[in-house]
Amino acid sequence: MIEVDAATAGHGILGMPPVQFLREYWQKKPLLVRNAFAAFDSPIQPEDLAGLACEEGVLARIVRHDHANDTWQLETGPFPEEKFPDMPHQDWTLLVQDVDKWDADVRALFDDFPFLPRWRMDDIMVSFAAPGGSVGAHIDNYDVFLLQGVGHRRWQIDTRANPDETYRDDVPLRLLKHFNPNHDWVLKPGDMLYIPPGVPHHGTAEDACLTISVGLRAPSSAELLEHYADSLTFDADERIRYGDADLALPKDPNEIDEAALDRALAALNQLRLSGRDELGEWFGRFVSAYRVAEGQAPSPADATGLDIAASLREGTIWHRHPYSRMAWRRMGDGAMLFANGAAFPALVADAKLIAGAERLNADRAAALTAKGRELLQRLADNGHYQPEDGASA
Repeated sequence: MIEVDAATAGHGILGMPPVQFLREYWQKKPLLVRNAFAAFDSPIQPEDLAGLACEEGVLARIVRHDHANDTWQLETGPFPEEKFPDMPHQDWTLLVQDVDKWDADVRALFDDFPFLPRWRMDDIMVSFAAPGGSVGAHIDNYDVFLLQGVGHRRWQIDTRANPDETYRDDVPLRLLKHFNPNHDWVLKPGDMLYIPPGVPHHGTAEDACLTISVGLRAPSSAELLEHYADSLTFDADERIRYGDADLALPKDPNEIDEAALDRALAALNQLRLSGRDELGEWFGRFVSAYRVAEGQAPSPADATGLDIAASLREGTIWHRHPYSRMAWRRMGDGAMLFANGAAFPALVADAKLIAGAERLNADRAAALTAKGRELLQRLADNGHYQPEDGASA
């Protein structure tokens, strides 16, 4: 089964119990859920997306396709406001990344995916396409949920094993040279298509349409290794060196023998993170650090200087900075809270509450221990929370 109707099957946006989805589909095979969001009213409209694409700091792109010559053109934003009224009526797509960081209503869609780790959630990208608009057939290396917001989009996918992953070398996009779909659907508003990593897919606008893409972060082995190596290098003990006190008379002084490799491995093994708590802290720092928030991540410059606990008691609502990423992990009898690459020791109950609090009120603050409130103040002083009314000291 690759298609379900949530309107008749029930079980929320998946049309099946989440445990079944995770067991049978997650990172295994695609799933089309008709009516995943019943009577869906998109939290963002095409004109809002166009306006956002003109803002400084927004990651926006326009992709155009000349069908006659099969050529592709890529432009990057931000774009001038006068650009969109002059755009053609077909064959182009506007893509805006991280819309969840700019629009609270879009960000609220994350709450509909409680069956997945929140720290795996990367961003919500929104695309508008004129009729015929597309970004070409491609493969993603991460999981994505494609929710149709406005209009209709045709999706074609290839679920066969070992698809041809040859890419074109004549276009500014990573597009497949050959695409042979075996499934073909048209999605209407509220329909949602889940595509796991490695599945070729191609979307084309049937009419002027808007698609909401919920993407999951899947760091590559190269990213993991680079960050891990940087962490080891930063804390490396210069006294740990290649040593050969057991050196025997070499048969050939120019040969790197097996004993030399063993000594090199022994030196490297001493640099490994020695325990799961150390590894857990490294991974928490890594996965909470936002990949493209340069100049936009929370910082002490964003702090209001207010006593957040007192402000909350007075009835002020505080919201987490849209570029603030948090997660937590148990560490011994306590926990570690991670926020944008930083690690903070905490009690389990405090870490759990703070990591899950995108919105803070007096009741949530009252549930924290004294140490938890101290930690909350440290986070506020680092710009991770802002009062709803914009108050400052």
